[in-house]
Amino acid sequence: MKFVTVPFDHPDASALNDLVQREYHERYGDGGDRTVLEAGMFAPPNGLFLVVYDDAGRPVGTGGWRSQDSEAEGYQRGDAELKRMFVIRQARRQGLSRRILARLEQDARAAGRRRMVLETGDQQPEAIALYCSSGYRPAPRKFGYYRCHESSRCFAKPLLP
Repeated sequence: MKFVTVPFDHPDASALNDLVQREYHERYGDGGDRTVLEAGMFAPPNGLFLVVYDDAGRPVGTGGWRSQDSEAEGYQRGDAELKRMFVIRQARRQGLSRRILARLEQDARAAGRRRMVLETGDQQPEAIALYCSSGYRPAPRKFGYYRCHESSRCFAKPLLP
């Protein structure tokens, strides 16, 4: 597997984002995640976006983080927000999500972020299991676009040096 830092609007990132949006729609029936994301939000040093390629050069996974320094919508200063963690169905159950998550945490920590936060939904039990087994705990208060939705689940993990 090859991990490549790309802009959020890179063609392979966009294609994988389209796939994850379809999966969100399948699970929630709401057309996908409506959170507004722009390429600049993931530009280093205030964020990072990765595409993972398999040995044949096919894009099989993504993940990114973006800085959150506004205390609006429930965030805290110094947060890094995890976004668009996704692995295609054919590449799942090989530990790839855990590897993406570790790389994103490492990069956010190196950028001086104090806490990694994420929002997922109750129809993604495998994602919740990954995050809980990786040291994430339910956030003391919800944040982000879906913070008022009953199905929203928010998690946080300190990024200690």
